[in-house]
Amino acid sequence: MDKKLIYIADDEINICNIIKSFLVKDGFDVETFNDGRSILNAFSKKQADMLILDIMMPEIDGYALCSLIRLKSCVPIIIVSAKDTESDKIAGLKLGSDDYLTKPFSPLELIARINSIFRRINLDKAPSNIIINNIVKVSDISINFDTKQVDFNGTTLNLTVMELSLLYYLIKNKNKAVSRSELLDKVWGFENKVETRATDDMIKRIRKKLSDVGSNLKIDTIWGFGFKIKDEE
Repeated sequence: MDKKLIYIADDEINICNIIKSFLVKDGFDVETFNDGRSILNAFSKKQADMLILDIMMPEIDGYALCSLIRLKSCVPIIIVSAKDTESDKIAGLKLGSDDYLTKPFSPLELIARINSIFRRINLDKAPSNIIINNIVKVSDISINFDTKQVDFNGTTLNLTVMELSLLYYLIKNKNKAVSRSELLDKVWGFENKVETRATDDMIKRIRKKLSDVGSNLKIDTIWGFGFKIKDEE
């Protein structure tokens, strides 16, 4: 099996080296960068399997970098930052990151989160012929509840890990109105009630991807509450 390639961007060289040493020991290939522009240039030449980004960096900060990467790739992104408020985490997730870890953190926790994301991705790529009875169809979208793979007319939708988790949760709860706070809790892991449009922004991205492939699946907005997917049958 090929080693996963991970790019790390942090202007604190010591942090880069510490993270790199743990990841290399865990079997990953790692390249480090100390500013946002250098990792963006490297990614444009050779895409990594995952990005780990600090927020406060010279040239291009982590938020802007995450937005730029999301314009062309669904690669998993984990933000690691000393900025530890709920609003900071929400900002990172709204821009398309898949996880947010605050400094100081345990390198072993970071590795656990990295492996968790890769496990979800591997499930999405599992052969469909091993699944027999656990596929559900909603509108023209089929969902494999074991692999959490989303297909439209035989084509797999190119969703990020978090987009896939959000759509999967809504479909698992089809015909039920799901609140924004429930989505923040079950999908992102935020237990506290926060005022955020993170869910709305991600729903917009999912709707666009459904529309781009010609899907008729509709995600209804329940104003002042949340969202619902209806079974049209």
